Formats: sequence, structure tokens, C-alpha cells
Amino acid sequence: MIRILLIFILIFLIKNALANKYITIASTTSTHDTGLLEYINNEFEDKYNIKVRALSLGTGQAIKVAMDGNVEILLVHHKKSELDFMNNGYGILRHDLMYNDFVLIGPKKDKKKCSSIENKMIEIKESKLLFVSRGDESGTHKKEKELWELSNINIPLEENWYLSVGQGMGSTLLITNQKNAYTLSDRSTWIAFNKKENLQIVCENLPPLFNQYGIILVNKKINSNLNIEEAKKYIDWITSEEAKELINKYRVNGKQLFFFNHN
Repeated sequence: MIRILLIFILIFLIKNALANKYITIASTTSTHDTGLLEYINNEFEDKYNIKVRALSLGTGQAIKVAMDGNVEILLVHHKKSELDFMNNGYGILRHDLMYNDFVLIGPKKDKKKCSSIENKMIEIKESKLLFVSRGDESGTHKKEKELWELSNINIPLEENWYLSVGQGMGSTLLITNQKNAYTLSDRSTWIAFNKKENLQIVCENLPPLFNQYGIILVNKKINSNLNIEEAKKYIDWITSEEAKELINKYRVNGKQLFFFNHN
């Protein structure tokens, strides 16, 4: 009788362990705030019975967490940082996954046509127009710094008109709206953001504003406890035709937010 009871307990423990297997993804605030990551992760969990935990971080923070061996997967959007991560042995495979673009946001009273992102950045600096920076080493913040550099402007950290807030994209947009200021946003978060009555897009559809997302499988050598087998299943699935359809059909306010481009 005791032997039978022990067998049942063992079966229960095995089933419970299988039911509770999970992987962890460090991703950007844009995939979280727009609802995309929850949407696609629910589909994966239903199909594979593998729980997905998602950390919503800026790209820089997400990469640091992965370097420390705390996640199996990175889903971020700063290709140079991603390639550095791979070249330094922290990742074992990387794919382009999807893209959208960045948009420069400003007050509705700005009626000037944006001929180039460089000219607009120069105008902001020379006119000392209030600019709100995420200041958090996210992919968006890294892109913002690239745009200042592209415009031959040193990042104006000490200027009164430059406000570095160390916040995610939603909070940054909220501050920008309150202050009738300028900021850089990924288009998907801008579309999903609701409190923008004082703001508009002032620059868009320009080559420097392209925004590529990559997905990376973390190297198990960093942490032998990483669940790489299940994580590989996730990456194989999210780069499949099934996930392509899910990503491309995802809409907020009737607008497509992300465009699958893995090949």
C-alpha cells in the first residue's frame, strides 16, 4: 500500500514538474506595452505547454540580464549591441525577426515640414526646444544618441532643454505630452499610447528611423541551469510561418505594429 502511494506521489511530482517548466525572455518595453509579446506567448504556451516569463526592460538592461545568465532568450532592437553580444560569446544564435520604425514626436504647434531627421535635430538644439530622452540605454535611447551623432551634435546632457528621465517609452511619452516637448519613440508604442492630445509625429518614414528587432538564444555556458532545449523550441516557433502570420496580423487601433522579416 505504501509502495503504491509512493508511486502516485512520484507521478504527481513528475507531472507537476512538467507542468511548471518555463523559459524566460528579456524583451523591450515596446513589445510589452503594445501587448504583442503577451499575445504571441499565449499562442506558444497553448501549443507547447511551456510557460513563458517575460521581463520588460530597455535593450541595454535586457542584454545585461542575459549576460548575467538570467534568461534564455533576448528579444531586443539594437543590432550593433546584439552583434557585440554574439561576438563576445554570450549568444549561440541570432535572427532578424521583425521591424517597425522610429518616429520623432513633437508638439502640435510645430507645423514645419521635416526634410531630414538631421535638420530637425539641429533645429531642436539651436532653438533649445525641450527634448525628453528616455536616458535608459534602451534601443530607443541608443537610436536617439545615434541621431544626435548623425547630426554632428554632442549629446546635450548638461543643457536645460534636454531632459533625461530614465523611464520606459510609455512614461517618456506621458512626460513629453505634459510638457509639449519632443522625443523619439518606436511607432508601435506611439500607436498604442492613448494620452497624446498635445503631440504629433513631426518626422517619419526616413531611412535613419528604421527599427530592426532581433531574437537571440543565450549561451548555456553562462549558466548551466538555462532551459535551452525549450528556448530553442520557442525560437524555432517564433521564426516560423505560423508566428509570421500572428505578428503581421496583430493590430492596435486598427494599425499593424510589427512586420515579420525573418528569412
